[in-house]
Amino acid sequence: MLYHIFHSTQFTYQQWVSFSHNLIRLKPRDTPFQTVIDFSLSTDPAITELEGYTDYFGNHLHHMLIREPHHHLKVIARTCIAMDIQAIEQQRILSEYAKDVSYAQVLQALEANTSDVIDAKQFCLPSLFLKKADPLLREYAASSFSPDRSVYESVQEFMGRIYNDFQFVSGFSDVNTPVEMVFEARKGVCQDFAHIAISALRSLNLSARYISGYIETVPPAGEEKLFGADASHAWFSVFIPGYGWFDFDPTNNIIPYDQHIVLGYGRDYADIAPIQGVVFGSGKSNVNVTVDVTREEIAEQNQSQSQNQL
Repeated sequence: MLYHIFHSTQFTYQQWVSFSHNLIRLKPRDTPFQTVIDFSLSTDPAITELEGYTDYFGNHLHHMLIREPHHHLKVIARTCIAMDIQAIEQQRILSEYAKDVSYAQVLQALEANTSDVIDAKQFCLPSLFLKKADPLLREYAASSFSPDRSVYESVQEFMGRIYNDFQFVSGFSDVNTPVEMVFEARKGVCQDFAHIAISALRSLNLSARYISGYIETVPPAGEEKLFGADASHAWFSVFIPGYGWFDFDPTNNIIPYDQHIVLGYGRDYADIAPIQGVVFGSGKSNVNVTVDVTREEIAEQNQSQSQNQL
């Protein structure tokens, strides 16, 4: 199965900008479940300098400079992703085995010094946007956990409670809105719900990381999918020693599988923001983002090609 992803970001500046320096994270990473088949990055105005490399977390990162004066900046990324359905199904099976591990067993296993545990421990610590959790948030999460209960099922229940207790309200928050404000208001967007979950789980001494990516949206029966109706998305994953990382989507109260495409991951949004930059100029700016995710069944594609050859 293939996914074609179109991601356009346009900044419109109130005044002319003489120079812009940007970090671009728009190329999805390869995972055991997805492989980047093709990727292209284009801008208007044209790029003066572009350098690609891998960041600390293994995410793809482009450093981009534009030196000519410009009144707007448009960045377009086009990606083709191949999903390994067999690997995804194996992850489903693995999650069933992971359900046998209790919360107490996870805490004990996280005291080990194996390479995978050492790597996971950094996701137990406070980060730029997620400082020490509010005691009320810790208390809120703790009611789903007990020492002898499956940690996987506890996290899944906690995910469902966020889904039921919080309202999705676009525009209520931005990337700088504190977790405490979102928790008190009981509303926000996908990145807020991921941050709430991660902060709470870290307060319970669990390893939790932030995942940025895309989710395929399916239109109602009989209706065509509108171009640009998709959006960037965020969810979280939890580390269970001996089994690995498992994803949870509190915005939709589902376990991510073949509809979720991973762009990258980090400790919180700051580590995987799609575009970060500095511009030399004055005045305000507006930003407009368009995302489209289209699924293509490889079997159907191959069948169509065979028919054409006949």
